[in-house]
Amino acid sequence: MSAPSTDIAILGGGLAGGLIALALAARRPDVSVTVIEAGDRCGGDHVWSYFATDVKDGADLLEPLVAARWDGYFVRFPKRSRALRTPYRSITSERLDAVMRSVLPPERLLTGAVVTQALADRVVLADGRTITAGAVIDARGAAGLPHMAGGWQKFVGQMLRLKVPHGLTHPIVMDGSVSQTDGYRFVYALPFASDAIFVEDTYYADGPEIDLPALRERIAAYAAAQDWRVEAIEYEEKGALPVIAAGDFDAFWQATATPGVAQVGARAALIHPLTSYSLPIALRLALHLCTLDSLSGEAIEKACHTWARRHWRHGRFYRMLTRMLFGAAMPDQRYKVLERFYGLSERLIERFYAGQSNQMDMLRILAGRPPVPIGAAVASLRGKGRPLAPLGDLK
Repeated sequence: MSAPSTDIAILGGGLAGGLIALALAARRPDVSVTVIEAGDRCGGDHVWSYFATDVKDGADLLEPLVAARWDGYFVRFPKRSRALRTPYRSITSERLDAVMRSVLPPERLLTGAVVTQALADRVVLADGRTITAGAVIDARGAAGLPHMAGGWQKFVGQMLRLKVPHGLTHPIVMDGSVSQTDGYRFVYALPFASDAIFVEDTYYADGPEIDLPALRERIAAYAAAQDWRVEAIEYEEKGALPVIAAGDFDAFWQATATPGVAQVGARAALIHPLTSYSLPIALRLALHLCTLDSLSGEAIEKACHTWARRHWRHGRFYRMLTRMLFGAAMPDQRYKVLERFYGLSERLIERFYAGQSNQMDMLRILAGRPPVPIGAAVASLRGKGRPLAPLGDLK
């Protein structure tokens, strides 16, 4: 059974695939794009946040996706609390799905469509349909990253509807003053409305396992400690994101890539090595693809591989910091690394999250006595860390 052909087939309607589709629709309207998403809607159940300073180009593409915005944020630690002025934005999967459906013709957005085979010139679906394509971009994410090592950032988040207003004017991007369990733990709280707040319990941990009942209890305990009276849990999300300390990029690419199929997003290791943050990286790549003279499968595959390799080289400093975080500090003491970091200048912090730290930033981050034992810090740089995924785990 055949389906309509397309110039570009994008596998996965999450953040990476969605931004590419929206960028092409806006800036290359002559190109037909088909998004193939296994779920019932694009993006699943997710909240993506970013600092406004992360985005120099392409803010117009993000604007329709923004569900909430604030003119600053808070961080909390046992020995440091701080209000920062950097504007903060949040995108929801609900908004992403709505915008995708408003921009793409219905026949070009296939939801509930499971891919069984992806080749350079066609995509085969579980229902028997075959979509021929001039180019195929795989944006389906990654459960693991073979030939890479590090740790995990795992989380459970809930959108809470409250009985009375919470009184929070700005988001708490990192509350590291909470009890430390299973690695570095912090809570993330986004006030979407006066009586609605998204609370996420997050861990920098050695393993990806998520104890869902325990994290639900901790979210409830955190809300109770803030005197937030919960009326309902409107939705819940969970996940485990790789935090990269080291790896062999060429071996990784050879193990995961399909000849002729471009890889993007987490599937191409296009994440911030330490924060697992991907939004600004995904946006920059989406804008770059729009500038290509040719949007053939070969041209897009080459562009994505080149972009991912450059990102890997650029991430060397952040991978070193990841090794220090996981290898030098005991799990219940890792918060001290972030507590110290948030004492640095606001502009340095902005560049760090954008993945654009300069040489002076790097020196400043490393200057002074580290908040971990010096011997352990040196030893961590010599180690290779824990494997993030065995060879062949990524499908």
